Amino acid sequence: MARLANSSLIVMLGYHLYQVTGDPLSLGWLGLAQAIPAITLVLYGGVIADRHSRRRVLLLGRGAYAGLAACLAIGTLSSPHTMVWILYAAGFLLGCAAAFTSPAVSGLEGEIVPAEGALRAVSILGSVSQAAGLAGPVLGSVLFQWAGAGVFYAVVAAFFGISQAIVLLGVRDRVAAPRSSGDGALSRIAEGIRYVVSDQILIGSMALDLFAVFFGGAAALLPVFATDILHVDSMGFGLLRAAISVGSLGAMLVAVRHPPRAWAGLALFISIAGFGVGIIVFALSRNLVLSLIALAFVGACDGLSMVIRQAILRLIAPGPMRGRISAVRSVFINSSNELGDFESGMLAGAVGAVAAVWMGGVVTLVVVGVTAVCAPRLRLLDLAALERRW
Repeated sequence: MARLANSSLIVMLGYHLYQVTGDPLSLGWLGLAQAIPAITLVLYGGVIADRHSRRRVLLLGRGAYAGLAACLAIGTLSSPHTMVWILYAAGFLLGCAAAFTSPAVSGLEGEIVPAEGALRAVSILGSVSQAAGLAGPVLGSVLFQWAGAGVFYAVVAAFFGISQAIVLLGVRDRVAAPRSSGDGALSRIAEGIRYVVSDQILIGSMALDLFAVFFGGAAALLPVFATDILHVDSMGFGLLRAAISVGSLGAMLVAVRHPPRAWAGLALFISIAGFGVGIIVFALSRNLVLSLIALAFVGACDGLSMVIRQAILRLIAPGPMRGRISAVRSVFINSSNELGDFESGMLAGAVGAVAAVWMGGVVTLVVVGVTAVCAPRLRLLDLAALERRW
């Protein structure tokens, strides 16, 4: 429920902003507004997740999402100029909330899901998340088109409220993780960073995701492609955005039955390379069907890599440090997603949306090659061996 509301809100926030401004540069600024708190606060969010009830942190974060969606619904009554700043502020505050909820969710999943069979469990959880991510943009775009922005934001607020009730009733409170050697927040953050940097598999997989998605991400520019290149309305935009989730969901469902264990490292590099190829095809396409196929392929590659990266975190990170290690990973993810959106917007403003996207796909392929050389342990990763160790 929360994933459904969140995916719909994040996607339509950018679409709404572009409809008001008509400027692709505004999408870059929105990405930056989300990235600043998501990157600067998430490490502290990891400390909170390791020292306090992860369920309680999650409840507070979801409550913030609901409040922001309600404020956006009211904000639609304002002038277009004011609405632009409301959308920027909402993006910033959503980044703040995500900085605390993301480590809490990762830590709570680790408490609930047993380590044995972690790869299959990650695939199942990812499939549920992607199914919600698929439905969210489609339903959100339809609601936005037919009922208007105000009703859309009000419905999203209601969905977050329902998810609050589900967590309250369906998830028991968990005992806070034991304190580690560092008592202060900074020393605990440093402990998590040191652990990640010292492990080639962790740092290699995070760096690969960071640079590939930073340069190869096209999601931020989808409103531009939908409106100016493919000439479709908000429902067509929703289909483009949903195509990524369709591909990702398909890959995760396959991974449930056939998880990449012994060849996980090689599969990770192949999937990221495929991601880059799909981005290039999408950038050069002028046909809606071909664009949808390319985005679905991009999503499938991203879905497979996500399963492997989640399993790496689950099998390598110690339980008492999982919140902080997840927070370090979130820095990489947020840097690649939100700052990647900013980079895409800036580059699109300079060379055009099409060139910005295909150039990013080329850089992604270069990143894959360099990382394969620099991180041999990651390239040879065998997740089956890690599962047996547990």
